[in-house]
Amino acid sequence: MPPKPRPPAVPAAPEGAEAAPRRGRPPLAAKGLGFRRERALLKSGLLPVAGADEVGRGPLAGPVVAAAVILDPARVPQGLDDSKKLPRARREALYLEICATAHVAVSLAPPARIDRDNIRQATLWALAHAVRALPVKPAFVLVDGNDPPVLPCPVEAIIGGDGLIASIAAASIVAKVTRDRLMAQLGLSFPDYGFERHMGYGTPEHGAALVRHGPCIHHRQSFAPVRAQQLNLFEAPEDAAE
Repeated sequence: MPPKPRPPAVPAAPEGAEAAPRRGRPPLAAKGLGFRRERALLKSGLLPVAGADEVGRGPLAGPVVAAAVILDPARVPQGLDDSKKLPRARREALYLEICATAHVAVSLAPPARIDRDNIRQATLWALAHAVRALPVKPAFVLVDGNDPPVLPCPVEAIIGGDGLIASIAAASIVAKVTRDRLMAQLGLSFPDYGFERHMGYGTPEHGAALVRHGPCIHHRQSFAPVRAQQLNLFEAPEDAAE
């Protein structure tokens, strides 16, 4: 009997190319953002490195919440990403892991400070205060955006940094979870406004409640829509969603 023909050999993938996934096997889950930028800074002698971010510039009620995080290079949580891209359950799980393995500090700029100083200055104050509240003094800070706070150490502002840099993503997760929990508590204390659903953003529901009840102590009186009570024209932004 003649031997059975063997299937042709599969050529090896070129060096550097990604192997195609095997049929019937799901692709591996993404591991999230890496720690490369921080490791490069650590290797240059800048130790430790902190990431900082804020949540809540756009809402019409509630504080701006800023967070600063120094990740442990040996225990960087897997799956870090921009907090707006993560489901709520995943954010909550990462929040707990970050708080258990990293140095974390949070700062809140309340509506009174926002009304007094303006939203930009209140945000910069909250970011700087969060960094200064860290239990370990950072040698370098990576911050999301293009408007860094004034700090006693070097700072690098990175546009879209919460989707690029692990430490900034960790800070964005801590800030987002902290603010969402706070707004849920405010929703219990001020049930007429539905803060636990829209997190203070200018949704139609929020606008209708403001017209009916007027602003409460947690509204930003300096924001024109609050003064005009015309919030029904506004829709929830991306980072108000789960």
